Amino acid sequence: MTEYRAVFDAEVSFLNGGGLQTQGFRLDLPHAAVTDDELGELLIRHLGLLMVDRVRIVRSEVVAEPHKGSRGVPPAGISAAPRRLVELNHVITAGMTTYPGLPGPEITPHLTREASRAHYAPGVEFTIDRLSMVGNTGTYVDSPFHRYADGADLAALPLESVADLPAVVVRLTDSQERGVEPRALAGLELAGTAVLLHTGWDRHWGTEAYGDPAPFLTEQAAEFLVEAGARLVGIDSVNIDDTHGGGGRPAHSILLGAGIPVLEHLTGLAGLPVTGSRLHAAPPRVRDFGTLPVRAYAVVTP
Repeated sequence: MTEYRAVFDAEVSFLNGGGLQTQGFRLDLPHAAVTDDELGELLIRHLGLLMVDRVRIVRSEVVAEPHKGSRGVPPAGISAAPRRLVELNHVITAGMTTYPGLPGPEITPHLTREASRAHYAPGVEFTIDRLSMVGNTGTYVDSPFHRYADGADLAALPLESVADLPAVVVRLTDSQERGVEPRALAGLELAGTAVLLHTGWDRHWGTEAYGDPAPFLTEQAAEFLVEAGARLVGIDSVNIDDTHGGGGRPAHSILLGAGIPVLEHLTGLAGLPVTGSRLHAAPPRVRDFGTLPVRAYAVVTP
């Protein structure tokens, strides 16, 4: 479903005097054929303006562009769209590189189909394979134990923090800055949600460029998300921290210290609405283990 946004200039006057102007302001639209009156109402609702006398749209243009989460605008077409499932994970293959410098997974047979035939009736065969890999492979969840020795491991991770979470997708693909700051998150309803940072960096997956200086969550933004009540934070980048900024890992430290799981190496976030989907990213329950791959996916419902 194509989503639309308006790019416009406007003049707002208030009943008690004064006014404000916008230049090149962008707002999500519920449909492409928006009128000036509708656009004015959307602006008032988005900014939470009171005692508005008049909104005059000076110039406007409708563009096909993914929604960014404007207040009061339902996801385009969600009411008519059927329930659908969206994959948000990378496929694990033998030898693949997830994080530069970490070994790729090894997939080898434990019992081949040919060897299994001796154990079963004629025409019956099975395969049992062995997978050897580090926990940080593919799309994976970090539990607090990944960072803190006394933190909850994968076995103790509450299911409520990794499954059936309302998702908020933060669109950052047109950002000129690598660091995601609190201002990019302000105005979004984040309490109790999975906050998914859509940077578009997953386009480099499987190439050397994936390990280059990539988008990340700043220390201040991590603190903002804790205060906002986020339940899980994910990113479609090589790391939620700046791996080219020294050995500090403030985003991991702050989020995991607050019991908020971190979901890294996401993909497919462009296929989700800003709101209106639910995230599932539950890992196996492994004692004394901090990180494991998950088949992260979202359920988008009408």
